[in-house]
Amino acid sequence: MIDYKNYFKNKKVTVVGLGLLGKRLGDIAFFSECGADVTVTDIKTAKELAPSLKKLAKYKGIKYTLGEHRFEDFENKDFILKGQGVRLDSPYILHAQKKGIPIEMDESLFMKLAPEVKIIGITGTRGKSTTSILIYEILKSAGLRVHLGGNIKGTAALPLLKIVKPGDVAVFELSSWQLQGFGEDKISPNIAVFTNFMPDHLNYYDNNLKKYFLDKSFIYKYQKKGDTLILSKNMESLVKGAKGKKIITDIKKIPKNWNISLLGKHNLENIACAVEVAKLFNVKEEIVKKAIEKFQAVSGRLELVKNIKGIKIYNDTNSTTPEATIVALNSFPQKVILIMGGMDKNIDVSSLNKILPNKTKKIFLTPGSGSDKIINKKAHIEKVQDLDDAMNKAMKEACGGDIVLFSPAFASFNMFKNEYDRGEKFMKIVKKLK
Repeated sequence: MIDYKNYFKNKKVTVVGLGLLGKRLGDIAFFSECGADVTVTDIKTAKELAPSLKKLAKYKGIKYTLGEHRFEDFENKDFILKGQGVRLDSPYILHAQKKGIPIEMDESLFMKLAPEVKIIGITGTRGKSTTSILIYEILKSAGLRVHLGGNIKGTAALPLLKIVKPGDVAVFELSSWQLQGFGEDKISPNIAVFTNFMPDHLNYYDNNLKKYFLDKSFIYKYQKKGDTLILSKNMESLVKGAKGKKIITDIKKIPKNWNISLLGKHNLENIACAVEVAKLFNVKEEIVKKAIEKFQAVSGRLELVKNIKGIKIYNDTNSTTPEATIVALNSFPQKVILIMGGMDKNIDVSSLNKILPNKTKKIFLTPGSGSDKIINKKAHIEKVQDLDDAMNKAMKEACGGDIVLFSPAFASFNMFKNEYDRGEKFMKIVKKLK
């Protein structure tokens, strides 16, 4: 293992993107603990970032440029740590590259610094969080030394360097943006899991689905012969040129007698991926079965949050695309009362519009540029002011046996900080219901 303290000591680092989700907090605190000279820059203001700044107040050696980026912060550095969502063609990133400064991202940097740790990387437009956490729980149940990180709220990869040992396993959920770091370094996880691929983030990828898939493909593109790629069956025709061993999952292999609480065919596909990873580690079937049967829906992903007089309320705030909401709707055998709406991501909504009359009893539509595209005269659609208004009207509409599903289908940024903030506000509303 590389001596991380000496590696980072006195290094001059610019971290791009502090944010509010907690991922960068861990990395920045870690750099400070190692004695690095850290500059943090974010286009958000100090007022907007106050919760994150408060948590970092006790750490030394951190300078801040907030409310803007400055070219001088991208000069005379040992490396730049780029947060996900920061574009590679940003003029500031390009400026650093022209100066010969390496651009790093935390998960790929972790992999380079901990070569004796086996990395399991999970990506996909949908299901990567559920699959990642399920794999982690199965391996932990089997007694392995396993760590969880990546695109999981509140986690950071680099602080794991303080606790990992040779032979440990790190399970990383990896978004397309995080995989840019793997592409830059021409590396891929030892075990790669690719759950599915649907249109998403087209506002970021300039309406080019190929650009989006290219970033996703770094999950396997630089694997070696001894590595493994696990694919859901619907991914087989999309993935080309994989060098490692390829395993195609099959939900039919999941025993019928397993008592699975997760809803929907998509979750069976997630489970099938996790089962194949467990096989690679020779985990006994009874341990896998027990872990899967114990596993509950991840927060904000078809999560049953309350049952009021037979009315079941589900939080699916992380469904930020039309396709994700279609998957959620298809997870229920009956028509649901749907709360949806938000900001457009330049994704075609025609398929969602088409199924709404057959899958919904009533739709309460919150404001947003995406919401404006939800038009179907056969569907019962009512526009509402906000989530409070939507929930109150949904509960008045519902009766025993009904399902109230909050599955937005769009991004949250017109009314919320992010989808987690949206989900937390929804949960506060639900908790008040009696």
